Amino acid sequence: MGVSKTTPAYQRIKNAILDNIHSGKWQAGQAISTEMALAEEFGVSRMTVNRALKELSEERVLERRQGSGTFVAQQQFNHTFVEVRNIAEDLKSANHKYQAKVISKRIITEATLDDDLRHKFNIKAVADEPTGDTTEPLLYEVKIVHIADGQPIQFEERWVDARRVPHFMEQDFSRVNTSDYLIEKIPLERGSYTIQALAAPVDIANALQIEQASPTLVLSRKTFSAGQVLTVVKMWHAGDRYQFAGEL
Repeated sequence: MGVSKTTPAYQRIKNAILDNIHSGKWQAGQAISTEMALAEEFGVSRMTVNRALKELSEERVLERRQGSGTFVAQQQFNHTFVEVRNIAEDLKSANHKYQAKVISKRIITEATLDDDLRHKFNIKAVADEPTGDTTEPLLYEVKIVHIADGQPIQFEERWVDARRVPHFMEQDFSRVNTSDYLIEKIPLERGSYTIQALAAPVDIANALQIEQASPTLVLSRKTFSAGQVLTVVKMWHAGDRYQFAGEL
């Protein structure tokens, strides 16, 4: 499952259950393994299993029925209600030669988590978790430049809940679109976004190959799945190369 040996037992159980759901082994409405069976499989107490099931129930992934067992929740969405634009498809459909260049990947743990991301993802401090692990991956960060005809068009900064999408960092995002991958793995329930004009800081200017403080259009988006924040992304666009358009 690609998780660290230091990952808490309850989180390993959650990841295993999510893997079974995403792979189709456990379908919506189907009963999952019993607490006793899971405790035996992972070599843990039923209390640890109970915590994993309780959290997944609160996240609306599972449904616990008194006297019947635990079932995969019947989701009210089968795909995404959130229209997420794919810049790769937009550029290709406009007959531009598209390329994605991964600038960096980073695993964020409790020790490297800043207050802004903690707030956006509603992540509790380790001090509030009796079995917390400061080395557990909390978020994955990836930065990508999207290029059209050899010219940088968009700089993407994305953060993803590592506990919900444990295999995210294993993907080759020069070939796989980040949004497409997330939609394929976990249906998006809702989202919110803002668009603002900002002067490009030096790192963004370098990535987009524009002058520092040049105008950019920045689309910031937060998307949710099962009531929890799944991903936060900031997409910086060179102001003189990109525009947002649509029909009313």
